Amino acid sequence: MRTLIALLLLLTSPLAAASYADHPRSEELLQLLAKEYRFSNDDLAMARRALAAANKVPKLIEAEQNAKEKTLTWTRYRPIHVNQRNIERGAAFMREQADWLSKAEAEFGVPAEVIAAILGVETKWGGYTGPHRVLDSLATQGFDHPRRHAFFFRELAEYLAFCRDQGRDPAEVVGSYAGAMGLAQFMPSNYRRLALDYDQDGDVDLWSIPDAIGSIGAYLVRYRPSVGWQRGQPVAVRAVVSGRPDSDANPRKPNSTVQALSRLGIQPALGLDATLEAAHLELVLDEGREHWIGLNNFFSIMSYNPRVFYAMSVYELSQAIAVAAVSADSPVAWLSLSPLPSIDRSSRSAEMTRNVTALRSHVESTEPPSGFLPSSDSRASLIVSSFSPSISFSTTIGA
Repeated sequence: MRTLIALLLLLTSPLAAASYADHPRSEELLQLLAKEYRFSNDDLAMARRALAAANKVPKLIEAEQNAKEKTLTWTRYRPIHVNQRNIERGAAFMREQADWLSKAEAEFGVPAEVIAAILGVETKWGGYTGPHRVLDSLATQGFDHPRRHAFFFRELAEYLAFCRDQGRDPAEVVGSYAGAMGLAQFMPSNYRRLALDYDQDGDVDLWSIPDAIGSIGAYLVRYRPSVGWQRGQPVAVRAVVSGRPDSDANPRKPNSTVQALSRLGIQPALGLDATLEAAHLELVLDEGREHWIGLNNFFSIMSYNPRVFYAMSVYELSQAIAVAAVSADSPVAWLSLSPLPSIDRSSRSAEMTRNVTALRSHVESTEPPSGFLPSSDSRASLIVSSFSPSISFSTTIGA
């Protein structure tokens, strides 16, 4: 009797579903692989073995549907990524990987701190790349996700092609609940299309720091050219809002201009080129809302993960670790700086040190400190934050 009960429990467990090799859409997948990915008979046999080995894990669908950037307020989401420990670790990473980060910045125009921040938000600089078999993640999401199955079905095909191309066993690669891989957490299609062998060792390996750094730079420029990273341009600035603006907030690409937003009562906290493409960003807090103007480069970050909270956490973390990386002091305050056209680290260090020193004694003031004039090159976005364990606040300068 006990044996029978144990068998019934096994058969009804989440991992005991019938083999995906017998799924009604498995033949569709194999035909796709043969037609579009030119799988040989041997390759198709590998794919069939992979489907037979894949487990259905319903909790992976739940994780995708309940991702924190979809369910939390900005008040609660921000500290997950923008916190003292991550700032210190990100600054250390920038110092340790300065050569590779500078190379990527020079080639792609993406600031070193932005690349470093993405690696921090995605995998804690390689410390956590995901515990799930990518095969299980993509089979579960691709065959059984109630809404996004088409996207994940295609990514499952891309993953099997990735394994064929790299000679990997599909059952051995681990990653996120969505099937993202490596330090940079690329989905299989992006791995195959955009990942680089940046250290030129003959292997495109996103578990390698140099390859991850270079690939992120390439991604932000090439993934969605309409919002590809623009060298030397700002990312986002705080906005001063009059009344309840009549605007479509939080789009996936710029839907207005700085001038048009200003006419709607959404004013940037500092001077910006009125012709720049822009959009109104509205971040829901536990109490109230925070308003920003997002520029092209903000939406370049959003192409990595199409959630405003994600992109803003990358941006704020990038600015904090940039200052921490060039300052001997604990980052009790930072000024959000867009990249200088040059990657002269000594110049950027001097710029940040001057601004932070000027602001540190005025973090509770809403008026610009005497003598503080943000340079036109840096396009400072005027965010001041405190990381004191007992104080957490942000102040808009000039609001």
